Amino acid sequence: MSTITTTNPATGEAIETYALMSEAEAVHKVEAAHAAFLNWRQLSHADRAPYLTTIAEKLCGAADELAELMTRETGKLFKDGKREIEICAAIFEYTAKNGPDVLADEERTHGKDGARGIVTYQPIGVIYSIQPWNFPLYQPVRVLAANLMAGNACVLKHASICTGSGLRLRELCLDAGLPEDLFQVVLIDHDISDKLIEHSLIRGVTLTGSDGAGRHVGSAASKALKKTVLELGSNDAYLVLENADIETAVKYSVMGRLYNNGETCVSAKRFVVTDKVYDAFVSAFVEQMKAIKMGDPMDEDTQLGPLSSEDQFETVKEQVEKSVAKGAKVLCGGTVPDRTGAYYPATVLADVKPGMPAYDDEIFGPVAAVIRAKDDEDAMRIANDSRYGLGGGIFCEDEEHAIKLARDHFDTGMVRINSYGAADPNMPFGGVKDSGYGREHGGFGMKEFTNAKAIFLP
Repeated sequence: MSTITTTNPATGEAIETYALMSEAEAVHKVEAAHAAFLNWRQLSHADRAPYLTTIAEKLCGAADELAELMTRETGKLFKDGKREIEICAAIFEYTAKNGPDVLADEERTHGKDGARGIVTYQPIGVIYSIQPWNFPLYQPVRVLAANLMAGNACVLKHASICTGSGLRLRELCLDAGLPEDLFQVVLIDHDISDKLIEHSLIRGVTLTGSDGAGRHVGSAASKALKKTVLELGSNDAYLVLENADIETAVKYSVMGRLYNNGETCVSAKRFVVTDKVYDAFVSAFVEQMKAIKMGDPMDEDTQLGPLSSEDQFETVKEQVEKSVAKGAKVLCGGTVPDRTGAYYPATVLADVKPGMPAYDDEIFGPVAAVIRAKDDEDAMRIANDSRYGLGGGIFCEDEEHAIKLARDHFDTGMVRINSYGAADPNMPFGGVKDSGYGREHGGFGMKEFTNAKAIFLP
Protein backbone atom coordinates (compact mmCIF):
# COMPACT_ATOMS: atom_id res chain seq x y z
CA MET A 1 0.00 0.00 0.00
CA SER A 2 1.26 3.47 -0.84
CA THR A 3 2.14 5.85 1.96
CA ILE A 4 2.67 9.55 2.69
CA THR A 5 5.68 10.67 4.72
CA THR A 6 5.69 14.22 6.04
CA THR A 7 9.06 15.99 6.31
CA ASN A 8 10.35 19.01 8.24
CA PRO A 9 11.62 21.41 5.53
CA ALA A 10 13.91 23.20 7.99
CA THR A 11 15.85 20.04 8.85
CA GLY A 12 14.97 17.43 6.22
CA GLU A 13 13.90 15.03 8.98
CA ALA A 14 10.90 12.73 8.51
CA ILE A 15 7.96 13.45 10.82
CA GLU A 16 5.29 10.80 10.25
CA THR A 17 4.21 8.17 7.72
CA TYR A 18 0.57 7.59 6.81
CA ALA A 19 -1.08 4.89 4.71
CA LEU A 20 -3.08 6.03 1.70
CA MET A 21 -6.70 4.89 1.53
CA SER A 22 -8.13 2.63 -1.14
CA GLU A 23 -10.98 3.84 -3.32
CA ALA A 24 -13.42 1.75 -1.30
CA GLU A 25 -12.23 3.28 1.97
CA ALA A 26 -12.53 6.81 0.57
CA VAL A 27 -16.03 6.14 -0.78
CA HIS A 28 -17.03 4.78 2.62
CA LYS A 29 -16.00 8.14 4.16
CA VAL A 30 -18.17 9.98 1.62
CA GLU A 31 -21.14 7.71 2.37
CA ALA A 32 -20.70 8.23 6.11
CA ALA A 33 -20.53 12.01 5.61
CA HIS A 34 -23.75 11.90 3.60
CA ALA A 35 -25.51 9.93 6.35
CA ALA A 36 -24.37 12.50 8.91
CA PHE A 37 -25.58 15.30 6.62
CA LEU A 38 -29.12 13.89 6.59
CA ASN A 39 -29.31 14.46 10.35
CA TRP A 40 -27.30 17.71 10.44
CA ARG A 41 -29.49 19.41 7.84
CA GLN A 42 -32.50 19.10 10.18
CA LEU A 43 -30.90 21.43 12.73
CA SER A 44 -31.67 25.13 12.53
CA HIS A 45 -28.89 27.61 11.80
CA ALA A 46 -29.10 28.77 15.41
CA ASP A 47 -28.68 25.19 16.61
CA ARG A 48 -25.59 24.70 14.45
CA ALA A 49 -23.90 27.88 15.64
CA PRO A 50 -22.76 26.64 19.10
CA TYR A 51 -20.80 23.80 17.50
CA LEU A 52 -18.79 26.36 15.54
CA THR A 53 -18.20 28.49 18.63
CA THR A 54 -16.91 25.44 20.52
CA ILE A 55 -14.58 24.50 17.66
CA ALA A 56 -13.14 28.03 17.85
CA GLU A 57 -12.51 27.53 21.57
CA LYS A 58 -10.80 24.19 20.96
CA LEU A 59 -8.53 25.73 18.32
CA CYS A 60 -7.50 28.55 20.65
CA GLY A 61 -6.88 26.08 23.45
CA ALA A 62 -4.50 24.08 21.25
CA ALA A 63 -2.85 27.10 19.59
CA ASP A 64 0.75 26.37 20.58
CA GLU A 65 0.52 22.69 19.66
CA LEU A 66 -1.12 23.43 16.31
CA ALA A 67 1.30 26.21 15.41
CA GLU A 68 4.27 23.98 16.17
CA LEU A 69 2.80 21.17 14.06
CA MET A 70 2.30 23.53 11.11
CA THR A 71 5.87 24.80 11.51
CA ARG A 72 7.27 21.28 11.49
CA GLU A 73 5.23 20.23 8.46
CA THR A 74 5.55 23.34 6.26
CA GLY A 75 8.31 25.60 7.65
CA LYS A 76 5.80 28.32 8.55
CA LEU A 77 7.07 30.74 11.21
CA PHE A 78 5.71 29.66 14.60
CA LYS A 79 4.40 33.18 15.25
CA ASP A 80 2.60 33.14 11.88
CA GLY A 81 1.06 29.81 12.86
CA LYS A 82 -0.28 31.37 16.07
CA ARG A 83 -1.82 34.16 14.01
CA GLU A 84 -3.35 31.56 11.67
CA ILE A 85 -5.12 29.94 14.62
CA GLU A 86 -6.54 33.33 15.60
CA ILE A 87 -7.90 33.83 12.07
CA CYS A 88 -9.44 30.35 12.06
CA ALA A 89 -11.15 30.96 15.39
CA ALA A 90 -12.41 34.32 14.13
CA ILE A 91 -13.89 32.64 11.04
CA PHE A 92 -15.81 30.11 13.14
CA GLU A 93 -17.00 32.86 15.50
CA TYR A 94 -18.04 35.16 12.64
CA THR A 95 -19.90 32.33 10.93
CA ALA A 96 -21.67 31.31 14.14
CA LYS A 97 -22.73 34.91 14.84
CA ASN A 98 -23.75 35.96 11.34
CA GLY A 99 -24.77 32.69 9.70
CA PRO A 100 -28.35 32.56 10.99
CA ASP A 101 -29.08 36.02 9.51
CA VAL A 102 -27.13 35.50 6.26
CA LEU A 103 -28.92 32.23 5.55
CA ALA A 104 -32.36 33.20 6.87
CA ASP A 105 -35.39 32.79 4.63
CA GLU A 106 -36.25 35.90 2.60
CA GLU A 107 -39.77 37.17 2.09
CA ARG A 108 -40.45 38.33 -1.48
CA THR A 109 -43.41 39.02 -3.75
CA HIS A 110 -44.29 37.61 -7.16
CA GLY A 111 -46.86 38.18 -9.85
CA LYS A 112 -48.77 41.34 -10.72
CA ASP A 113 -50.85 41.06 -7.55
CA GLY A 114 -47.81 40.84 -5.28
CA ALA A 115 -48.40 37.34 -4.00
CA ARG A 116 -46.06 36.07 -1.29
CA GLY A 117 -42.85 34.30 -2.11
CA ILE A 118 -40.11 32.79 0.01
CA VAL A 119 -36.45 32.29 -0.90
CA THR A 120 -34.83 29.70 1.32
CA TYR A 121 -31.14 28.68 1.30
CA GLN A 122 -31.09 24.94 1.69
CA PRO A 123 -28.01 22.70 2.10
CA ILE A 124 -27.17 20.36 -0.77
CA GLY A 125 -25.07 17.57 0.75
CA VAL A 126 -21.42 16.57 0.87
CA ILE A 127 -18.89 19.17 -0.25
CA TYR A 128 -15.48 17.92 -1.39
CA SER A 129 -12.71 20.28 -0.27
CA ILE A 130 -9.28 20.01 -1.92
CA GLN A 131 -6.77 22.21 -0.10
CA PRO A 132 -3.08 23.23 -0.31
CA TRP A 133 -0.31 23.29 2.27
CA ASN A 134 0.50 26.99 2.70
CA PHE A 135 -2.14 27.55 5.40
CA PRO A 136 -2.70 24.04 6.77
CA LEU A 137 -5.61 25.04 9.04
CA TYR A 138 -7.00 28.23 7.52
CA GLN A 139 -7.53 26.71 4.07
CA PRO A 140 -9.79 23.85 5.21
CA VAL A 141 -11.41 25.97 7.94
CA ARG A 142 -12.79 28.63 5.63
CA VAL A 143 -14.62 25.91 3.69
CA LEU A 144 -15.63 23.90 6.74
CA ALA A 145 -17.09 26.74 8.81
CA ALA A 146 -19.25 28.10 5.99
CA ASN A 147 -20.59 24.71 4.97
CA LEU A 148 -21.30 23.47 8.47
CA MET A 149 -23.40 26.58 9.03
CA ALA A 150 -25.15 26.06 5.68
CA GLY A 151 -26.02 22.51 6.77
CA ASN A 152 -23.63 20.60 4.52
CA ALA A 153 -21.09 17.88 5.31
CA CYS A 154 -17.46 18.21 4.26
CA VAL A 155 -14.82 15.76 3.03
CA LEU A 156 -11.26 17.14 3.02
CA LYS A 157 -8.40 16.05 0.80
CA HIS A 158 -5.47 17.98 2.20
CA ALA A 159 -2.02 18.46 0.71
CA SER A 160 0.12 15.46 1.60
CA ILE A 161 2.89 17.49 3.26
CA CYS A 162 0.52 18.72 5.99
CA THR A 163 -1.44 15.52 6.53
CA GLY A 164 -0.95 15.73 10.28
CA SER A 165 -2.53 19.18 10.45
CA GLY A 166 -5.62 18.04 8.57
CA LEU A 167 -6.13 15.03 10.81
CA ARG A 168 -5.59 17.10 13.96
CA LEU A 169 -8.21 19.60 12.83
CA ARG A 170 -10.75 16.80 12.55
CA GLU A 171 -9.84 15.54 16.04
CA LEU A 172 -10.47 18.98 17.50
CA CYS A 173 -13.83 19.19 15.74
CA LEU A 174 -14.80 15.87 17.30
CA ASP A 175 -13.60 17.12 20.69
CA ALA A 176 -15.95 20.06 20.18
CA GLY A 177 -18.87 17.67 19.79
CA LEU A 178 -19.28 17.77 16.01
CA PRO A 179 -21.01 14.58 14.77
CA GLU A 180 -18.26 12.11 13.97
CA ASP A 181 -18.86 11.60 10.26
CA LEU A 182 -19.88 15.14 9.30
CA PHE A 183 -16.28 16.20 8.64
CA GLN A 184 -14.07 13.54 7.07
CA VAL A 185 -10.42 13.58 5.99
CA VAL A 186 -9.37 11.30 3.14
CA LEU A 187 -5.75 10.35 2.42
CA ILE A 188 -5.85 9.53 -1.28
CA ASP A 189 -3.96 9.97 -4.54
CA HIS A 190 -5.09 12.14 -7.46
CA ASP A 191 -6.70 9.26 -9.38
CA ILE A 192 -9.01 8.36 -6.50
CA SER A 193 -9.67 12.05 -5.94
CA ASP A 194 -11.00 12.34 -9.49
CA LYS A 195 -13.29 9.39 -8.82
CA LEU A 196 -14.66 11.08 -5.69
CA ILE A 197 -15.47 14.19 -7.74
CA GLU A 198 -17.63 11.96 -9.97
CA HIS A 199 -19.36 10.21 -7.05
CA SER A 200 -23.09 10.89 -6.90
CA LEU A 201 -22.99 11.83 -3.19
CA ILE A 202 -20.49 14.61 -3.77
CA ARG A 203 -22.64 17.67 -4.51
CA GLY A 204 -20.02 20.41 -4.78
CA VAL A 205 -16.25 20.73 -5.14
CA THR A 206 -13.99 23.51 -3.89
CA LEU A 207 -10.27 23.81 -4.57
CA THR A 208 -7.53 26.18 -3.55
CA GLY A 209 -4.43 25.65 -5.67
CA SER A 210 -2.66 26.50 -8.89
CA ASP A 211 -4.48 27.52 -12.05
CA GLY A 212 -3.34 24.21 -13.56
CA ALA A 213 -4.95 22.27 -10.73
CA GLY A 214 -8.05 24.45 -11.10
CA ARG A 215 -8.39 23.57 -14.76
CA HIS A 216 -8.13 19.86 -13.98
CA VAL A 217 -10.55 19.84 -11.06
CA GLY A 218 -12.94 22.27 -12.71
CA SER A 219 -13.03 20.13 -15.85
CA ALA A 220 -13.64 16.92 -13.92
CA ALA A 221 -16.39 18.53 -11.86
CA SER A 222 -18.10 20.15 -14.85
CA LYS A 223 -18.27 16.80 -16.65
CA ALA A 224 -20.13 15.48 -13.62
CA LEU A 225 -22.27 18.66 -13.47
CA LYS A 226 -20.92 19.60 -10.02
CA LYS A 227 -20.70 23.21 -8.95
CA THR A 228 -17.19 24.40 -8.10
CA VAL A 229 -15.53 27.25 -6.23
CA LEU A 230 -11.92 27.72 -7.36
CA GLU A 231 -9.44 29.95 -5.52
CA LEU A 232 -6.32 29.74 -7.64
CA GLY A 233 -2.91 31.37 -7.89
CA SER A 234 -1.94 34.92 -8.65
CA ASN A 235 0.97 37.30 -9.21
CA ASP A 236 -0.61 40.23 -7.40
CA ALA A 237 0.60 43.67 -8.43
CA TYR A 238 1.18 46.43 -5.87
CA LEU A 239 1.30 49.86 -7.45
CA VAL A 240 3.58 52.56 -6.07
CA LEU A 241 2.05 55.66 -7.62
CA GLU A 242 3.53 59.12 -8.16
CA ASN A 243 2.31 60.56 -4.86
CA ALA A 244 2.85 57.44 -2.74
CA ASP A 245 4.27 57.74 0.75
CA ILE A 246 7.51 55.79 0.28
CA GLU A 247 7.92 54.78 3.92
CA THR A 248 4.42 53.28 3.97
CA ALA A 249 4.91 51.62 0.59
CA VAL A 250 8.19 49.99 1.60
CA LYS A 251 6.88 48.83 4.99
CA TYR A 252 3.88 47.03 3.55
CA SER A 253 5.70 45.82 0.45
CA VAL A 254 8.25 43.96 2.57
CA MET A 255 5.47 42.58 4.75
CA GLY A 256 3.34 41.68 1.75
CA ARG A 257 6.13 39.85 -0.05
CA LEU A 258 7.49 37.90 2.94
CA TYR A 259 4.37 37.03 4.93
CA ASN A 260 4.16 33.25 5.39
CA ASN A 261 7.63 32.92 3.81
CA GLY A 262 6.22 34.42 0.61
CA GLU A 263 3.96 31.39 0.12
CA THR A 264 0.60 33.13 -0.04
CA CYS A 265 -1.77 33.43 -2.99
CA VAL A 266 -2.44 37.08 -2.13
CA SER A 267 1.20 37.97 -1.49
CA ALA A 268 2.43 41.19 -3.03
CA LYS A 269 4.51 39.76 -5.87
CA ARG A 270 4.94 42.34 -8.65
CA PHE A 271 5.82 45.88 -7.58
CA VAL A 272 4.87 48.32 -10.31
CA VAL A 273 6.65 51.58 -9.51
CA THR A 274 6.22 54.91 -11.32
CA ASP A 275 9.26 56.76 -12.66
CA LYS A 276 8.82 59.65 -10.27
CA VAL A 277 9.38 57.53 -7.12
CA TYR A 278 11.20 54.52 -8.62
CA ASP A 279 14.69 55.20 -7.29
CA ALA A 280 13.53 56.18 -3.80
CA PHE A 281 11.28 53.14 -3.44
CA VAL A 282 13.69 50.57 -4.85
CA SER A 283 16.62 51.82 -2.77
CA ALA A 284 14.67 51.62 0.50
CA PHE A 285 12.90 48.37 -0.43
CA VAL A 286 16.15 46.55 -1.28
CA GLU A 287 17.78 47.83 1.90
CA GLN A 288 15.02 46.35 4.05
CA MET A 289 14.89 43.07 2.10
CA LYS A 290 18.66 42.68 2.53
CA ALA A 291 18.27 43.05 6.30
CA ILE A 292 15.71 40.24 6.67
CA LYS A 293 16.82 37.58 9.15
CA MET A 294 16.44 34.04 7.83
CA GLY A 295 16.55 31.17 10.28
CA ASP A 296 14.79 28.60 12.48
CA PRO A 297 11.03 29.15 12.05
CA MET A 298 10.51 28.37 15.75
CA ASP A 299 12.64 31.37 16.83
CA GLU A 300 10.72 34.52 17.69
CA ASP A 301 13.21 36.84 15.99
CA THR A 302 13.29 34.91 12.68
CA GLN A 303 11.67 36.87 9.86
CA LEU A 304 11.96 34.30 7.06
CA GLY A 305 11.80 30.53 7.39
CA PRO A 306 12.35 27.76 4.82
CA LEU A 307 10.11 27.05 1.89
CA SER A 308 7.63 24.25 2.45
CA SER A 309 9.60 21.50 0.73
CA GLU A 310 12.62 20.73 -1.41
CA ASP A 311 10.32 20.57 -4.45
CA GLN A 312 9.05 24.08 -3.75
CA PHE A 313 12.62 25.29 -3.21
CA GLU A 314 13.70 23.90 -6.59
CA THR A 315 10.70 25.50 -8.30
CA VAL A 316 11.44 28.98 -6.91
CA LYS A 317 15.16 28.64 -7.65
CA GLU A 318 14.43 27.67 -11.27
CA GLN A 319 11.95 30.53 -11.74
CA VAL A 320 14.54 33.05 -10.57
CA GLU A 321 17.27 31.53 -12.75
CA LYS A 322 15.02 31.62 -15.85
CA SER A 323 14.06 35.24 -15.16
CA VAL A 324 17.73 36.24 -14.79
CA ALA A 325 18.65 34.35 -17.95
CA LYS A 326 16.05 36.47 -19.80
CA GLY A 327 17.45 39.74 -18.48
CA ALA A 328 16.18 40.29 -14.95
CA LYS A 329 18.70 41.91 -12.61
CA VAL A 330 19.22 40.61 -9.06
CA LEU A 331 19.28 43.55 -6.63
CA CYS A 332 19.55 41.35 -3.53
CA GLY A 333 19.28 37.66 -2.64
CA GLY A 334 19.12 35.13 -5.44
CA THR A 335 21.97 33.07 -3.99
CA VAL A 336 21.11 29.85 -2.17
CA PRO A 337 22.60 29.78 1.35
CA ASP A 338 24.94 26.98 2.37
CA ARG A 339 22.78 25.42 5.05
CA THR A 340 20.50 22.47 5.70
CA GLY A 341 16.86 22.96 4.80
CA ALA A 342 14.76 24.40 1.99
CA TYR A 343 15.86 27.99 2.63
CA TYR A 344 15.67 30.65 -0.08
CA PRO A 345 16.68 34.24 0.70
CA ALA A 346 14.61 37.42 0.39
CA THR A 347 15.22 38.37 -3.24
CA VAL A 348 14.48 41.43 -5.37
CA LEU A 349 14.55 41.28 -9.18
CA ALA A 350 14.55 44.43 -11.34
CA ASP A 351 14.18 44.96 -15.10
CA VAL A 352 11.38 42.38 -15.03
CA LYS A 353 9.53 42.11 -18.34
CA PRO A 354 6.90 39.96 -20.08
CA GLY A 355 8.21 36.52 -20.97
CA MET A 356 9.93 36.03 -17.61
CA PRO A 357 8.50 33.79 -14.88
CA ALA A 358 8.80 36.74 -12.48
CA TYR A 359 6.40 38.73 -14.70
CA ASP A 360 4.08 36.09 -16.14
CA ASP A 361 3.82 33.43 -13.44
CA GLU A 362 3.37 33.08 -9.71
CA ILE A 363 6.58 32.78 -7.71
CA PHE A 364 5.48 31.12 -4.48
CA GLY A 365 8.39 32.23 -2.35
CA PRO A 366 10.20 35.36 -1.07
CA VAL A 367 10.99 36.84 -4.50
CA ALA A 368 9.86 40.37 -5.44
CA ALA A 369 9.64 41.51 -9.07
CA VAL A 370 10.11 45.27 -9.59
CA ILE A 371 8.66 46.75 -12.78
CA ARG A 372 9.11 50.38 -13.83
CA ALA A 373 6.06 52.31 -15.08
CA LYS A 374 6.00 55.71 -16.79
CA ASP A 375 3.12 57.09 -14.71
CA ASP A 376 -0.01 56.11 -12.80
CA GLU A 377 -1.93 55.15 -15.94
CA ASP A 378 0.93 52.99 -17.17
CA ALA A 379 1.21 51.35 -13.74
CA MET A 380 -2.47 50.38 -13.84
CA ARG A 381 -2.03 48.96 -17.36
CA ILE A 382 0.94 46.82 -16.24
CA ALA A 383 -0.93 45.60 -13.15
CA ASN A 384 -3.77 44.30 -15.31
CA ASP A 385 -1.35 42.76 -17.84
CA SER A 386 -1.68 39.36 -16.21
CA ARG A 387 -3.69 36.21 -16.70
CA TYR A 388 -4.35 36.34 -12.94
CA GLY A 389 -6.72 38.52 -10.95
CA LEU A 390 -6.86 37.61 -7.27
CA GLY A 391 -5.63 40.62 -5.31
CA GLY A 392 -3.48 43.70 -5.58
CA GLY A 393 -2.56 46.93 -3.89
CA ILE A 394 -2.20 50.65 -4.40
CA PHE A 395 0.11 53.01 -2.53
CA CYS A 396 -1.15 56.56 -3.04
CA GLU A 397 -1.75 59.48 -0.67
CA ASP A 398 -4.78 60.59 -2.71
CA GLU A 399 -7.29 58.12 -1.29
CA GLU A 400 -10.09 59.16 -3.65
CA HIS A 401 -7.83 58.55 -6.67
CA ALA A 402 -6.79 55.17 -5.24
CA ILE A 403 -10.39 54.12 -4.61
CA LYS A 404 -11.39 55.04 -8.16
CA LEU A 405 -8.54 52.97 -9.60
CA ALA A 406 -9.37 50.06 -7.29
CA ARG A 407 -13.10 50.14 -8.02
CA ASP A 408 -13.18 50.99 -11.72
CA HIS A 409 -9.91 49.73 -13.19
CA PHE A 410 -8.14 47.06 -11.10
CA ASP A 411 -9.18 43.72 -12.64
CA THR A 412 -8.96 41.66 -9.45
CA GLY A 413 -11.25 40.35 -6.74
CA MET A 414 -9.53 42.27 -3.93
CA VAL A 415 -7.50 45.47 -3.64
CA ARG A 416 -5.58 46.84 -0.64
CA ILE A 417 -4.93 50.57 -0.37
CA ASN A 418 -1.87 51.73 1.61
CA SER A 419 -1.78 48.46 3.54
CA TYR A 420 -1.31 44.70 3.31
CA GLY A 421 -3.36 41.84 4.70
CA ALA A 422 -4.35 38.33 3.71
CA ALA A 423 -8.00 37.72 4.63
CA ASP A 424 -10.80 38.96 6.86
CA PRO A 425 -13.95 37.02 7.82
CA ASN A 426 -16.16 40.04 7.00
CA MET A 427 -14.83 40.73 3.48
CA PRO A 428 -15.28 38.54 0.38
CA PHE A 429 -12.24 36.55 -0.74
CA GLY A 430 -11.73 35.35 -4.31
CA GLY A 431 -10.59 36.34 -7.77
CA VAL A 432 -11.24 36.64 -11.49
CA LYS A 433 -9.56 35.42 -14.69
CA ASP A 434 -7.13 32.53 -14.07
CA SER A 435 -7.35 33.17 -10.32
CA GLY A 436 -10.66 31.34 -10.30
CA TYR A 437 -14.25 32.11 -9.36
CA GLY A 438 -16.63 32.05 -6.46
CA ARG A 439 -16.25 33.80 -3.12
CA GLU A 440 -15.45 32.83 0.43
CA HIS A 441 -15.86 34.90 3.63
CA GLY A 442 -18.02 37.96 4.15
CA GLY A 443 -21.18 35.85 4.17
CA PHE A 444 -20.71 34.97 0.49
CA GLY A 445 -19.09 31.60 1.19
CA MET A 446 -22.06 30.39 3.22
CA LYS A 447 -24.32 30.59 0.16
CA GLU A 448 -21.96 29.14 -2.48
CA PHE A 449 -23.09 25.55 -1.86
CA THR A 450 -26.73 26.10 -1.02
CA ASN A 451 -29.88 25.65 -3.06
CA ALA A 452 -31.54 29.06 -3.34
CA LYS A 453 -35.02 27.58 -3.45
CA ALA A 454 -38.04 29.62 -4.53
CA ILE A 455 -41.35 28.90 -2.83
CA PHE A 456 -44.40 30.52 -4.46
CA LEU A 457 -47.52 31.15 -2.39
CA PRO A 458 -50.89 32.10 -3.88
